[in-house]
Amino acid sequence: MLHELLLALLGYTGDLIVDERERQDSLLINLSPLDAPISEDSSTFKLAPDISFIQPSERDAIERIIKLGFYYRELDRFATKSRNLSWIRSSNQSPISRTSELLKGKKEKQSVYRRAIANGIVEVLSVYRSAVLHIEQKLLSDSIPILATFTQGLNKFFVLLPPLYELILEIERDGFCGGRLLNLLHKRCHCGVPELQTCVQRLLWHGHQVMYNQLASWMIYGILHDQYGEFFISRQESRDAENDSPAEVIERLGSMSTNDASLTGWHSGFHISLDMLPEHISMRVAESILFAGKAVRVLRNPIPAVRFQGATSQQMPRGSQRPQVSTSRVSFTKDSSSQNGPIGQELFPQSDADKIETMLQNLKESSEFHKRSFETAIDSIRAIAASHLWQLVVVRADLNGHLKALKDYFLLAKGDLFQSFLEESRQLMRLPPRMSTAEADLMIPFQLAALKTIGDEDKYFSRVSLRMPSFGIPVKSSQVDLPKTKAYVDGDSSMQSDTTLEVSLDGWDGITLEYSVEWPLQLFFTQEVLSKYRRIFQYLLRLKRTQMELEKSWASAMSQDHSDFAKHRNDSTSCSISHQRRQRFKPMWRIREHMAFLIRNLQFYIQVDVIESQWNVLQSHILNSHDFTELVGFHQEYLSALISQSFLDIGSVSRILDGIMKLCLQFCWKIENQESNESTVELEQIAEEFNKKSNSLYTILRSSRLAGSQRAPFLRRFLLRLNFNSFFEATARGVLNVVRPRPTLAVLQ
Repeated sequence: MLHELLLALLGYTGDLIVDERERQDSLLINLSPLDAPISEDSSTFKLAPDISFIQPSERDAIERIIKLGFYYRELDRFATKSRNLSWIRSSNQSPISRTSELLKGKKEKQSVYRRAIANGIVEVLSVYRSAVLHIEQKLLSDSIPILATFTQGLNKFFVLLPPLYELILEIERDGFCGGRLLNLLHKRCHCGVPELQTCVQRLLWHGHQVMYNQLASWMIYGILHDQYGEFFISRQESRDAENDSPAEVIERLGSMSTNDASLTGWHSGFHISLDMLPEHISMRVAESILFAGKAVRVLRNPIPAVRFQGATSQQMPRGSQRPQVSTSRVSFTKDSSSQNGPIGQELFPQSDADKIETMLQNLKESSEFHKRSFETAIDSIRAIAASHLWQLVVVRADLNGHLKALKDYFLLAKGDLFQSFLEESRQLMRLPPRMSTAEADLMIPFQLAALKTIGDEDKYFSRVSLRMPSFGIPVKSSQVDLPKTKAYVDGDSSMQSDTTLEVSLDGWDGITLEYSVEWPLQLFFTQEVLSKYRRIFQYLLRLKRTQMELEKSWASAMSQDHSDFAKHRNDSTSCSISHQRRQRFKPMWRIREHMAFLIRNLQFYIQVDVIESQWNVLQSHILNSHDFTELVGFHQEYLSALISQSFLDIGSVSRILDGIMKLCLQFCWKIENQESNESTVELEQIAEEFNKKSNSLYTILRSSRLAGSQRAPFLRRFLLRLNFNSFFEATARGVLNVVRPRPTLAVLQ
């Protein structure tokens, strides 16, 4: 009987010790597979009911002992099932075929994390088997074997095996795997039984071994080794592909170029799976791991544009609007094209890869998970990756030169180019743009302006192209603004209804620029970033066009007046009429001066107080930072400050400014087309509307809501220039409730 008890402790039942489940199966009571998990918490190992020579106290002691055999068998079943290697696919199976199988629904419920936990359970069971073997040896050596020998030898397993059995029940019932399994083990570590705590920590250590291997593959080689979606870093397309057919997936993968794949992998190819993120790893650390892996992928797998650098880049003809960019050219420094050796190894030296591997190996060998040590190591790895990515983008790809080019062209730092362009295209822009030829019509004046102002040494102009994305119909301010401004307008129901009627810009206000960006600068200049530059450019170009029209109208009128004076200076009657005409037009020129005063100060404020000051801040950050992610953040702050301090994010202010610019253009066109016998009622209406809008603008800008924002320091300078003689403050007083007298423009006789 003692030998049958020993066999039962190792999971083998017989005549004296039976398995209730097997007995029920033999009686056709419950036909369930023998390898199915037991759902009950009680043991199914019992003494045979027909045994009569055992006392009740001995029966209770034996049944308590043989429960360990039941737990052993179930744990061994779980370990054997989880460690079965038949589910591992062939290593030479193509990713496309794996994707096809995934989309066909062939999802295998396997887990490398469960296998790791099973390895830890095997270690515990091996210690248990050794204890049973030791009991057998002791029973054979004793002259009188006693039951207490079992209890003494297996005492510690009474606190280990039942909780482990509950653990595997929970794992199989809820399907725990990956980070969720690590969370479960991490919670079970917090208990008051030292032996059980040590055992669960050992299981957690085995689970962390898999995680560290995945971290090493991701952060050293940029390879996501996660066949069954258990790592907290996952591919974005794996979620998107669930609704696609295999043919669509294969077609999408085949049509994607290396450059597109690299950009997609950086911007949206990988994400953090919150379901698989262990609770003892913070979101900040997970984001650092995600960034480090993506950076290593970029550094180790540069696209062909970097691998095959050459000096065959052709200079674009000045004024060409669609640059012919060769795939073998990138704007790196001259030294980079002459370097030898694998370019990937240059970008990410093996010494740094070895350093990262050493840090992860030290974490892997630690018997316990130390959160502080883990976060310190991850931060160090992230700093290494960010430094090399900074070297690639800032130094090799000449980031600062491209930032300067964007400032020159999109922020109108090269004002002479756009002044000349607006002058060359002034007559063209007096007419509505033609649907089919609007962009081509602008090519000639833009090329002429470039020939006059752009030198041969400007290597960035070939990347700039002029576009007309929207023309032929009036462009509403809600169409030009980004969603952020539109949301602001939507929130203001009182001002939304008249938006489309109040501010409708002519078709030429859709003029914008495009900038050709090559790898790896596309990691920095995303489409979202370039769209912000385009938004600011359209605003600044409208402002400059308005200023030029106001100046041209004054010059044209003065030229005509001097011509009339010279023609009729000997005729006293005509000279008197000319003098009277000048006197009647004085209020009109006063309004024009008010318009020019506001537009000039607004333009000076944006170009000097906003753009130049923020550019200097950005340059200081670039000089002091050697971290790619920091530079991305600084550049985002730079663009946000430009938009914010230019009032483009305030719907009410941007609508008023658009309305003022529209009124200024209408005023200029009316003046130039004004005949001596025409009524000036329309000019009076424009003047009155301008006074209302300009005073409303001043009232909003000096409000307490804007005084406490980040615009305040520079906004105060702008208000000081506008109100240097208290004129605006006096006329804006009560602007919303009091009807002010308007300047009277006499009807010309």
